[in-house]
Amino acid sequence: MTEQDAKQWQRFAEQARAGELFLDSEEAAKECLTACDQFLDEYSSLLDFSRSAQKVSGFGDFGIADELRDVFLDQATGDANSIDAVILETINVVKDMREVMLISLNRITGQDTDQGDQISSAASDLGDSE
Repeated sequence: MTEQDAKQWQRFAEQARAGELFLDSEEAAKECLTACDQFLDEYSSLLDFSRSAQKVSGFGDFGIADELRDVFLDQATGDANSIDAVILETINVVKDMREVMLISLNRITGQDTDQGDQISSAASDLGDSE
């Protein structure tokens, strides 16, 4: 995603919080919310996996080995275009998308969807303890 895409979704989330923007289809909002949740789960796993790319070694004992290690390490982390930075930026964009969908659902259904999910989860947990 580009920086422009990220800023656009930040604006959408701000507009949704202000009540200026929402999706008017409950079915579409639910589908998008589900897709966002699935995407966040997968990208969180990908972020965990990308941490293994931060262990750079095996270039030998010659002079250029340290330079090569540093180049590959910068691609893994610590740079604006590094693997972990790109994954984190994408996660943040999807969180903004998710918030727009959640606000839309809350507006359409007249209830706080997150709280409803939390209450259902708590009730389920209580039922399991019997």
